[in-house]
Amino acid sequence: MTDADTGSRCYRHPDRVSYVLCQRCGRTICGECQTPAAVGVVCPECMREQRQQAPKVRSRVLTRPSSGAPVVTYTLIGITVAVFVLQLIPGLGITNRLYFTPLAMSEIAFEPWRMLTTMFVHSTSLIFHVLLNMYTLWIFGQLLEGLLGRGRFLALYFISGFAGSVGVIWLSNPNTAVVGASGAIFGLMGAFLVIQRRLGGQATQLLILVGINLVIGFVPGFNIAWQAHLGGLVAGALVGLIFVETRSRSQRGLQIGLLVALSAVLVVLSARYFVFPLI
Repeated sequence: MTDADTGSRCYRHPDRVSYVLCQRCGRTICGECQTPAAVGVVCPECMREQRQQAPKVRSRVLTRPSSGAPVVTYTLIGITVAVFVLQLIPGLGITNRLYFTPLAMSEIAFEPWRMLTTMFVHSTSLIFHVLLNMYTLWIFGQLLEGLLGRGRFLALYFISGFAGSVGVIWLSNPNTAVVGASGAIFGLMGAFLVIQRRLGGQATQLLILVGINLVIGFVPGFNIAWQAHLGGLVAGALVGLIFVETRSRSQRGLQIGLLVALSAVLVVLSARYFVFPLI
């Protein structure tokens, strides 16, 4: 057996014997020249060519990372957990002060702030409710806050949560009290799903997860506000689409304008029981 054959030597380092071939061009490459790829390894030239040909679909406006830890995500989780603890203290009446019911939007008791404060209160009889929401917020919050930046992430969270309340207004019994951050959480999933799809990422597993959670909301006896889930999901997907389609610096004004327009539409839709009570 001999190693004199150039076919068994690295094309960049002739003094090194190797039997590994580049998956693209077929040249022999040593360990130093190997770059892991989707299948096998590739040589430096093929890797450089592959990177040059890859579409640069992400701009700095969309992907500029937040410095340090995901502060907004941790803050939202901290506030929600603190409110939940206060809910457990008898006599404070925190739940009654913050939960949302569509009739609270009527001219009899105009309390529109409940459409947002309801995101921070959860069912005290089912601790799994707050735990699941906060766990999901922890997962998607870290991803999206790092991807979008703190300001955009916060806008996404609150717009989605507000849209969840709008969904309850239009699709639920006006006498039904609703609590939970599920609308905002579904908004995060909707935004992440759209961003992944538009940027060429794989989103099949997330799509299945969202579908399962939506279906669970229709199961009798679960007492889940699927209306909030649907409203938050749709709004979150729209916000994600806005972020993707206006990701260049020159489009920042357009991005803000579209977010304001979407918020205005939600405000108009939320006036159902104020302008047309009990319809």
